[in-house]
Amino acid sequence: MRKLRRLLGSASLLTAAIAAAATTAASSSVEPWKPAGVSSPQFESHPAFDPITGDFYFVRSSPTFEGWRIFVTHCGPSGWSKPEPWALAADGLEADPWFTADGRTMWFISSRSTDGVKRKDLDIWKVERDASGKWGVPVRLPSPVNSTGAEWFPRPAKDGWLYFGSKRPGGLGGNDIWRALETNGEWIVENLGPAINTPGDEYEPLPSPDGSRLIVMAADGLYESQRRDNVWTPKTKLPAEVNTGHMEIGAVFSPSGKTLLFARDTKVPDSGEFFLLRESPEDWPPDCPAKPKP
Repeated sequence: MRKLRRLLGSASLLTAAIAAAATTAASSSVEPWKPAGVSSPQFESHPAFDPITGDFYFVRSSPTFEGWRIFVTHCGPSGWSKPEPWALAADGLEADPWFTADGRTMWFISSRSTDGVKRKDLDIWKVERDASGKWGVPVRLPSPVNSTGAEWFPRPAKDGWLYFGSKRPGGLGGNDIWRALETNGEWIVENLGPAINTPGDEYEPLPSPDGSRLIVMAADGLYESQRRDNVWTPKTKLPAEVNTGHMEIGAVFSPSGKTLLFARDTKVPDSGEFFLLRESPEDWPPDCPAKPKP
């Protein structure tokens, strides 16, 4: 009898989980987001909004997703301005911009020269702005955060850990998801393990604003993991409305965590374009020019 009760209890939990997943899938919707003046025949990806200025940063590359560079556009009375390379652009490839919630720090990856030496691999960098809003000098993170392999998509989480992708020794296969924590000036680095990583490639980790979810961009699409008892659950693939079989990349959450903005390889004639996954209606991304308040 006890065994039967346990089985019935497990079945009820499974039924509830399936129902919750079905409800979430049914309430979610994916729609294109093609801001005038930004969307182009080139590949636009990796969006980021400056919380202080409202400027829109993104990566623009060739239609075949090569030659990554960070661009920025300003919102004016007639809409988004012509995108220009960001003010701190340097030589080499640059991508994956991301702002802290207070707008005081911007993270990115770059293969820019350091000490006059051209680098071959992409490393994690950050730059901070002072109280007047002026940006300082970009700083390359030290080892063991950066390695001799490529680093991707640095994203700090609410708990203080810095999540990123990397193709370095000690992983489960190709590119893996790692995290790093600085304590008293010393960095420790951890692999997220088999719940998140596989012998294939996992490139981009995106913690939700509240720290409860992790979006993972892998070679075959976007996945999600839940934070349970301080452990990341095995990742599960997002629904087919998100994962179309083309490349989905460079996701960012709205501040509320209710909307996911990402890029998709739409092939010709548009190449890379932005899409929104909405769990519930909200006024995000911001309109440009801003709509009059009622």
